[in-house]
Amino acid sequence: MVIDLRSLKVEAIEWLKSRWRSSGIESGDILLLHSNILRTLRILKQKGFQPSVKILLESFINSVGKDGTLLFPLFNFDFVKGIAFDMKSTKSHMGALSEAARNYPKAVRTGHPVYSFCAIGRLSHKFSGVDNVSGYGIDSPFGILRKLDGKVAVLDVEENLSMTFHHHVEEMMSVPYRYMKNFTGNYINLKGLKEEKTYSIYVRNLEKNVQTELDPIGKKLWEASIYKGDYPNEETGLRIARVNEIFDYVSNIISCGDALGNLYKIED
Repeated sequence: MVIDLRSLKVEAIEWLKSRWRSSGIESGDILLLHSNILRTLRILKQKGFQPSVKILLESFINSVGKDGTLLFPLFNFDFVKGIAFDMKSTKSHMGALSEAARNYPKAVRTGHPVYSFCAIGRLSHKFSGVDNVSGYGIDSPFGILRKLDGKVAVLDVEENLSMTFHHHVEEMMSVPYRYMKNFTGNYINLKGLKEEKTYSIYVRNLEKNVQTELDPIGKKLWEASIYKGDYPNEETGLRIARVNEIFDYVSNIISCGDALGNLYKIED
């Protein structure tokens, strides 16, 4: 019996697309996606499909459609360790799906050497040339996503290991348990030119033993029905929310003085 691999690929993409749509992805979405794809790859294999990162990427691209835009985190922390950042070749440390997105034709990469992103789709030009100095700032991809009324989706990753968007809210609210720290290093731009550049990150105050603890706020976002879809490692494993709804809810938590115990903890 001859197996039609092309047909199986199309079937796998459509099957995955139906899963993502059932969790709340819509055609035309502007969507930031954090992911752990291991469980989904196992499920694909169990269903008789070829487990493939490319198929997963295509399924998300198909889910937002021709009018949609996908944003992937390409976070890489080597710059703060003194290793040069290269816009063309520095890899994502955020998993195989984000690395596949970085190498996708016409993907647009943003310029922060630690909190870099790539965009694919109709509004990818909105992220072209973005070189925000502060990783979580108003002019960062987080801020742009808010202006575009976008969404964030997380596949099979707990809140504490995925939702960097909360740090954008913390910076916008000038929380006292974090502060701006500068990092200087070698930077290679898209033209291959190297220069020394300085960028900043709104880091936690280690002298006060501040530790990031986001799982409590994640629970509250579920209770407030801001998150839609499924919990990590259950059903599709994909949860989705509008970033402006998250921003409004989390900023209110901070304004009310309830960040401790919801967004961070003090380690003894």
